[in-house]
Amino acid sequence: MFGGVKCCAWVVGVRQLTLATAGFDRYGKTTRRAAFLAEMERVVPWLALCALIEPVYPKPGNGRPPVGVERMLRIYFLQQWFNLSDPAIEEALYDLQAMRGFVGIDLGREPVPDETTVCRFRHLLEKHDLGRRLFEEVQRHLAARGLKIATGTIVDATIINAPSSTKNADKARDPEMHQTKKGNQWYFGMKGHFGVDSRSKLIHAVVATPANVADSTVLPDLLHGNETRVWGDQAYRGQRAVIRRHCAASTGLRQPRLPP
Repeated sequence: MFGGVKCCAWVVGVRQLTLATAGFDRYGKTTRRAAFLAEMERVVPWLALCALIEPVYPKPGNGRPPVGVERMLRIYFLQQWFNLSDPAIEEALYDLQAMRGFVGIDLGREPVPDETTVCRFRHLLEKHDLGRRLFEEVQRHLAARGLKIATGTIVDATIINAPSSTKNADKARDPEMHQTKKGNQWYFGMKGHFGVDSRSKLIHAVVATPANVADSTVLPDLLHGNETRVWGDQAYRGQRAVIRRHCAASTGLRQPRLPP
């Protein structure tokens, strides 16, 4: 006993944390990961996003109660921010206190949701097209707080590589994915196309396609229509007329300035 308080737990607010969470580290430093997660804790509208998922989320029944919606949503966001697969996010949550704190997991009381649970949550979002609705809700939240989209857009795309294995129940590759060649390297998977505000660097448009879809064909979907300037790399060359049709005030595509 120390001052009448048991040494097996610390009291924080109204919740007692086990030694697995509290720890006895003498020294510490706020890492970039921890600082980023603290900022996301502050700016993401968690209640509004959870309200979009609640109507289709499994309800408690006779079996094991489902993991809380917000906890699963936080794990899902961690996957996106740090590019982690289902097994990798499970491992990371066991390894990293910063991530466990963000999700709200105390290993002294409970295990980390396993990779199958994480996979099912992602499929739930896909089935009900909730990824798009979550993105739109975040955009509304930011706009309501004065983070408005300016008149310049940066367009770009990235390949999201995926295993090409056919070792699954259907003995086939995912029909929504395709192979493509970049340089001398072949990739299989999908491609993420992004429209980014040139001033605030906020992503205001996202489109997912098979990896073999040309960047330029998705360009109209990455523009909000009020651009006066559009920046893009060589993949968007020859799209001046397309940009002018979708952005009346724009003079066309501008190549990004590269550092010397």
